[in-house]
Amino acid sequence: MAREVVSTGNQLAAKAAIDAKCTFFGGYPITPSSEIAHELSVLLPKVGGKFIQMEDEIAGICVALGASMSGVKAMTNTSGPGISLKSEQIGLAFIAEVPLVITNVMRGGPSTGLPTRPQQGDILQAQAPTHGDYKSIALCPGSLEECYTLTVRAFNLAEKFMTPVFVLLDETLGHMVGKAVLPDLEEVHASLVEREVFEGDPSEYKPYERDQDKPAILNPFFKGYRYHITGLHHGPTGFPTEDAKLCQDLIERLFNKIEAHQDEIDDWEEFMMDDADVLVYAYGSVSRAVKEAILKLREEGIKVGLFRPISIWPSPAKAIKEAADKFANKPILVTEMNMGQYIQEIERITKRDDLHTLFKANGRPISPAEIMAKIKEII
Repeated sequence: MAREVVSTGNQLAAKAAIDAKCTFFGGYPITPSSEIAHELSVLLPKVGGKFIQMEDEIAGICVALGASMSGVKAMTNTSGPGISLKSEQIGLAFIAEVPLVITNVMRGGPSTGLPTRPQQGDILQAQAPTHGDYKSIALCPGSLEECYTLTVRAFNLAEKFMTPVFVLLDETLGHMVGKAVLPDLEEVHASLVEREVFEGDPSEYKPYERDQDKPAILNPFFKGYRYHITGLHHGPTGFPTEDAKLCQDLIERLFNKIEAHQDEIDDWEEFMMDDADVLVYAYGSVSRAVKEAILKLREEGIKVGLFRPISIWPSPAKAIKEAADKFANKPILVTEMNMGQYIQEIERITKRDDLHTLFKANGRPISPAEIMAKIKEII
């Protein structure tokens, strides 16, 4: 049976981690994400898991990566400044192919910014959180329920593709209190993905010798299978190499293991688009305000629809393009709690240079009234 709870987005993300069979958390407190860690410090010991607060954000991700290397599902949590500090170890997770879920409850930035106020300023950071070549996966909840369901999905994607996966809440969703209807726990458990394990002769184990559309197979440490973990370019057994072909193949595989399976990652919502005369692109907590604005505008006879990307990276490009094509001769509005980060992706995909915008980066939410006024201005 579905479960009804009254909770915050941060608490639901923590609950989702437990239900996804996460058994290790390493991190460091930071506003407005700390409640995820607080909640897990209580929940993890109840299921035999381990919680540790480290001395800083860098140490927090290091221990989480170590736990994941031992074979358990692991998580770390932070906000934008913490992602900046974790950047080097995020890069290690990408190149060594260590699965990890990273929740980022976005706040005003850059730098210390506005610690207690919402912003969507980390969208581009989630696409490229560290240097080098790789493909990032980032999911963006738009409701309390999705703070739960997308965190569960993040664990599944991390284990399937052996990569770090971001869940991008923001302060509004993280601290919002309300009723959420969660899927049945048995249904959640039945959906869980476990990482692949090599069970053959240990002498034949080459974790990084994989087809170009498949992730590495990293057996848990201490189980008799020997290999090397490094941040350097590496060959079949993980030991460093500068062989030109091996280096090129490695980076291409980091791309291909995501790109070849993008249809398994893409996720989006279309809201009242079928008969609309205006299209709005929005995501995260802003999409909630857009939906309210749409319902009020329709009472006035103004038909507006919403396209909401849920898998922000890689973007659901085909669906974004198809939505824009339906509004080829109609106005399109892009609204974000930043100065225009995801619009760059929408412009790249749609080839539209006539998009209308409503941006705000002062730590205040975009209200339905502001959206309604902007739509009336452009029609």
